[in-house]
Amino acid sequence: MRRVDVSHYLPLTPAMFQVLVALADGEKHGYAILKEISRRTGGKVVLRAGTLYTVIRRFVDDGLIQETDERPDPALDDERRRYYRLTERGRAVAVAETERLSETLAQARAKLGPGARRISATGRT
Repeated sequence: MRRVDVSHYLPLTPAMFQVLVALADGEKHGYAILKEISRRTGGKVVLRAGTLYTVIRRFVDDGLIQETDERPDPALDDERRRYYRLTERGRAVAVAETERLSETLAQARAKLGPGARRISATGRT
């Protein structure tokens, strides 16, 4: 697989990162992306529709996600929904951001000492 230079996309905003992670396990429509983010974060991250669709528009333009032509059975779905999937470039950006965040967290824990290991991403122990 060809290595994709993703450095100019980083750092991502938290909303951008959450959208890429939500699409990592398969295609979803906008409302499903919102629900996935809320479910996965235990309701700690709630995106508004305007934020979501701004991120989606940018990611489509940048080639990080793409709208899919495949549709579920019309009897099971609303025909107005648009479905999105992660591209190879989008997955590479998500992985690079995950690595960047991991390095940042490791540096903070090293600097702050043993007590920092109990601190979650929300700042709660």
